[in-house]
This record gives sequence, structure tokens and C-alpha cells, in this order.
Amino acid sequence: MRALVATAQTQGLRDNDFDYCVEGELVWIGLVCAKDEADPDGGCGCGRAFGGLNSHRATTTARVAEIEGFTHDDYVEALRSGLQQAGWPPNLAEELARELLVIAKHWPVGTVIERRIDQFQAREAE
Repeated sequence: MRALVATAQTQGLRDNDFDYCVEGELVWIGLVCAKDEADPDGGCGCGRAFGGLNSHRATTTARVAEIEGFTHDDYVEALRSGLQQAGWPPNLAEELARELLVIAKHWPVGTVIERRIDQFQAREAE
């Protein structure tokens, strides 16, 4: 199954990149605060970040990964658990899984992507 995972690959292509996640951990897309809602380069960083489900830290880069043996139910449970640990409503997990799977299926495995609020694009390594 494809999913988005944290990666340090291509970090530094943007001056405001950051990577505080654990390499390879599942990531999700959180809400965007008022500071960043009109500008992904706003002061907070949430408009360009993916959140780590286990570390509860953030990164500006995610990689499309194929996770062998990982099922849809496993994915929903991982999201539910991560959301609950971070204080978010765990009942959002199923909907979030659907949204993240659509994003992950858009690119080939191994593609590094970035987020610009609600837009996602592949990064080119230099």
C-alpha cells in the first residue's frame, strides 16, 4: 500500500525547509493556522508542513512509499492512534486516510513532495 512518509530528501531546496520528524514515519496533513492560511511561507510553517504521526513533529518534505503488508485498516488505525495521541479527534482517521491515499497515488513510489497549503507538488533534487 502507498502512503506518505517523512523524509529529509531534498531538504534545503527552500530556505525555510525544516525536518523534525523521524525518517520514514507516516505523516498526515494538519490544519493551517491564521498566520499561514494566505501564505505557506508565513511565520508558523503549518501551511507547508506534514505532521509525523509518531513523533508529533513536522517536516516540509514527504516521500511516497510502498509499505508491504500494510493494509487500509492498518493505515486507519495508525492515523486514529496518532491523532488521538496528539489530541485530535480520532474519528477523523477514515476520512483522512482517504484524502492521504489520493495524494499518495498521484505520484510514483519514491517521489518527494512538498505542500503549499492545499497544493502538493513533486520536488526536483538538485
